[in-house]
Amino acid sequence: MATTPGEGTGALEKALDVLDAIGSSAEGLGQSELAEQLDLPRTTVYRLLATLVARGLVRRDPLRKVYCLGFRCFEMARQAYAMPDLVAAAAFELRALRDLTGETSYLAALDGREVISLERCDGAHSQRSAAVLGQRKPVHCTSQGKAILSAMPDEARDAIVRDAVLKPFTPLTITDRRRLQAELRITKARGYAIDDEEIVLGVRCVGAPVVDASGQVRGAISVAGPAYRLTRARLELLGPEVADAARRVGAQLQPAGTDPTPSTEAALTVLPGHWAFHGAHPLWSADGSRFWWADALAPSVHLHANGQDHEVATVEAPVVALLHHENGVIAVHERGAQRISADGQSSPFEPWLAGQVLAACNGERDTVWAALALPEAGSAIGRLRGDGTLDVQWRMGETVQALGWHAQEQTLYATAPGSGTILRLQPGQGAMRRLATVPKGSGRVSGLAFDAQGGIWTALCDGWSVVRFTADGQLDRVIGLPVPCATDLAFAPAAQGEEGERIVITTARHSVPLDTLTSAPLSGRLFALVI
Repeated sequence: MATTPGEGTGALEKALDVLDAIGSSAEGLGQSELAEQLDLPRTTVYRLLATLVARGLVRRDPLRKVYCLGFRCFEMARQAYAMPDLVAAAAFELRALRDLTGETSYLAALDGREVISLERCDGAHSQRSAAVLGQRKPVHCTSQGKAILSAMPDEARDAIVRDAVLKPFTPLTITDRRRLQAELRITKARGYAIDDEEIVLGVRCVGAPVVDASGQVRGAISVAGPAYRLTRARLELLGPEVADAARRVGAQLQPAGTDPTPSTEAALTVLPGHWAFHGAHPLWSADGSRFWWADALAPSVHLHANGQDHEVATVEAPVVALLHHENGVIAVHERGAQRISADGQSSPFEPWLAGQVLAACNGERDTVWAALALPEAGSAIGRLRGDGTLDVQWRMGETVQALGWHAQEQTLYATAPGSGTILRLQPGQGAMRRLATVPKGSGRVSGLAFDAQGGIWTALCDGWSVVRFTADGQLDRVIGLPVPCATDLAFAPAAQGEEGERIVITTARHSVPLDTLTSAPLSGRLFALVI
């Protein structure tokens, strides 16, 4: 035990020297190498290593008989700087930028008057930028630093620029504060910053700020490489791509200071009514005061209004879709279609499609889109003609489960649970584009809905959740449910002065194993949520 402050400080400094030496060696160091490199007695090194190993800061590789940094070092570093939500949100975009450019991409955050590197995706070339994770760089001569400064409030930015030491690293480093402020104004206007060999001669970089939903700058992403590959002209072309990637990262972030993983289950409301075998096809009225839904397997059509749920009509075969029609709905089932009014009046809807209808939805104005099963397997998708036939526009080798019309995009979407795919189908174009694919282990895609911001939602049956995808196919939100089999969802039309969007979620009970029902007794019920 140390008896004087100086003695304790000396031991601490030696221990830190050991950590620095081990951390600087990619392959690790043996006890003898450490003693020789630090000019310390082997007995002293042994005692220091024993303490560091016991605290998890160092670990010994038993095969190579060398010492490496312990996992406790990484845990401490992550708590201090890694910002796991930022790193996770940026991971895909960093890889995409690396693949797009062949150069190394970076994620960095501001720390005082420096930027610190949090993540890196190495480029494809042998000669490439390779800044060390955790490395600090000045804000005034890096694309990341200038990007972050450009997105900050004027007062905070001016304070950093005023107090920063504008040290010249190369002949091209900006060392004049007025010129730096002018550069930051240009950066803010165009959305990206350029480092033109300002910190390392022969290396150029382009970066853009990551700004969250509340407008707070959280960091920056960048692409860096040798100047002979990243010419000024190429940087100007890459700048908008990097800025778009940074915006997508920012859109995924919760505002700073909020819980990044809020529990949505607690905010769910269980709506009145009995459980359904297979609740599905929720459909809001135009004014958002009520919604229809079906028990696809019972089979029956229900109307939820004034806080009460009523079975309006029974149907002769399993229900595959509900469509708006005058003051009621059309219930599409496996043998045809029924017109159903709010007072329970029911009559056949004709003319209607011959064959097995897999899915249907309302389109623009009076358009109805439908998917038919093909005799040779697969699906045919098209518009319903007035004579009850299908104007086929697309054919696919998979079974379609749901169709949804995205009014903002004027685009049709389809789910194919067999492959876990959500498809985008543009009328007038024969090609089908894949929006996203959900791994089978995450659940089966079931149903489609679209929020006011243009996001695409689907339920994950056997996945205990509903999820949201952005227009470019990125998964950006997951809402956990207390039941395994969500089947469909629908957003209510926006009401004047209403905060948030109302969503109703249908679920199934018939396919839930008995042992799971013990933990999920609400299976088959309707849920509501404001998001």
